[in-house]
Amino acid sequence: MKKLVQFILLFVITAIPLGCSNQSDEGERKTELSISAAASLSDALSEMKNVYESKNDDVSIALNFGSSRKLATQIEQGAPADIFLSASEEDMDKMKGEGLVIESSIVDFTENSIVLIANKSLKDPVSSFEQLNSITFDHLSIGEADSVPAGRYAKEILEHFHLWQPLQNKLVMGSDVRQVLTHVEMGNAEYGIVYSTDAFVSDKVSVVAEAESSSHTPVVYPGAVVKDTKHEEKAQDFLNFLTSKEGREILQKYGFK
Repeated sequence: MKKLVQFILLFVITAIPLGCSNQSDEGERKTELSISAAASLSDALSEMKNVYESKNDDVSIALNFGSSRKLATQIEQGAPADIFLSASEEDMDKMKGEGLVIESSIVDFTENSIVLIANKSLKDPVSSFEQLNSITFDHLSIGEADSVPAGRYAKEILEHFHLWQPLQNKLVMGSDVRQVLTHVEMGNAEYGIVYSTDAFVSDKVSVVAEAESSSHTPVVYPGAVVKDTKHEEKAQDFLNFLTSKEGREILQKYGFK
């Protein structure tokens, strides 16, 4: 009996470390991709992450959302990222010019449109951008024009309709386009200029006007593999998924073109 107990104890002591070692090895084999993406992609990309991970159990995806210019600056300063998904060609061109992305991997994967939104509780809202100069209201929220692509597009539209200077004292700036949406949802601004996809996912705002394509630079979303990635093959595979039929269907589900 004594020998049997000694044998069992020896088995337990030796088996536990082996089990822990196997689990550790499995964890080490999992690749973590870090994706820096425009804030307007947050809903669609969160679903893509779940779908992609379910089909690739050796990959874990970490999402970092923000304004495209700020994300680009983070990468320039050495922040870890494997993929950069921008809401403007200008920011991607800047990254390409500085040699921060793999040029051959750059792909335009979707498009968007710009809309004027109003809080749903607002009575008799405007029906065009031009009317913003002929009514009484307190605040119009837009993204910061220097760092937020949606803010740059908004500035172009307001300049197109000669409203940029007249509305200066009414502007409430957002650090990214989702903050602009929140300003209008919370009633901190009666109106806001966002992507149509942002309005699409909110039940607290209504679209009162869509900007003509001739009033602003085309809203194109390019993506690329970051040059300093240690997982180029996996990162490229996710970009391929982004532009696949399944990826496009998810983007369309959230209102992207």
